[in-house]
Amino acid sequence: MYISPEIRHNLEEVERRSGHLWKFLDVPGKQALIAQLENQMAAGNFWDNQKAAQKVISECNSYKNIVAPQMAFRRKLEDAKTLAEMVAEATEATAEAECEELRQVAEDLVKEVAELEIASFLSGPHDKSNAIVTVKAGAGGTESNDWADMLFRMYTRWAERRGFKVEVEDVAEGEGAGISQATFRIEGPNAYGYIKAERGVHRLVRISPFDANARRHTSFASVDVVAEIDDDIDVEVNEADLRVDVYRSSGKGGQHVNKTESAVRLTHIPTGIVVACQRERSQVKNRALAMKILRARIYEKMLDDKRTEMERYYGEKGDIGWGNQIRSYVFQPYQMVKDLRTGVETGNIQAVMDGDIDAFINGWLRAGGPRTRNKDIKIED
Repeated sequence: MYISPEIRHNLEEVERRSGHLWKFLDVPGKQALIAQLENQMAAGNFWDNQKAAQKVISECNSYKNIVAPQMAFRRKLEDAKTLAEMVAEATEATAEAECEELRQVAEDLVKEVAELEIASFLSGPHDKSNAIVTVKAGAGGTESNDWADMLFRMYTRWAERRGFKVEVEDVAEGEGAGISQATFRIEGPNAYGYIKAERGVHRLVRISPFDANARRHTSFASVDVVAEIDDDIDVEVNEADLRVDVYRSSGKGGQHVNKTESAVRLTHIPTGIVVACQRERSQVKNRALAMKILRARIYEKMLDDKRTEMERYYGEKGDIGWGNQIRSYVFQPYQMVKDLRTGVETGNIQAVMDGDIDAFINGWLRAGGPRTRNKDIKIED
């Protein structure tokens, strides 16, 4: 039976891109490394040094996380090629359903190889780590507090879409509406690798729901992202350099109000970094969580100090106001969300605010992350 040029093109394109990934990731080399590490793990004295053993297991698992998706995809591609041969040899009377199945399989493979390509860009030392995200209102008063709350919701929706777990560490409510700041943890495969693309200032233009004259307002909020570092990474925090404040956790009132001073705020005096946590009812637990976030931020700052690229991470964000935004969200007089680093844009603002931001993240990763050059990429609505 006749197979359309579109289906043939999709299958050929998928095979080409898959082959490139196979070489780029050096899958055979990583398979050999997995075999060597598994031999070490099978040794009788492997657990004599538990710290070293955990390191070997972690390294082995990291290689498996790269190899396994490539192997699984190759199997799917081989199945699709077998199906194509069956369709080509079948009579028209029996192959119509199989041809439709092949078309769908080819389309799915095109999407899947694109996801594998994006995942291959996450090669940073902490890209596979969980992420700690802070959304902070900037210039604009009540408007910006509301805008920070909208971004907070957008990122939690995005995390839910990807099957990630979200734990809110601290929320400071704004005056009148929204939030002035929120810190939350995103747990999942490559969470930091993906969400680090959102670090920077986000600008909103809309007709204010808080303005009786229905005037158009511009609001700003910043998004800060750091990787949750492993306990074996040495980051010294001198207790003498800390200012510790305890206070009652905020709440909506009634039975949910915490009657004790369980919330903790840590200020690292040498760097000026401030973190707070009120997730747990125990002050001890909140202090431990806050210390973990503080260590992650100090570590990120240590890395920043060693980098020569001035537009990366902390240096990229700048003041929370005009001239420093990475993305603009325009609700009126027209509707468009545009990433100013890559040119990726869409008119479907509702989908974006519901967490559909993968196009922006993928565009940033494909463009080389901090080395991004402006490109015009249109997202079809």
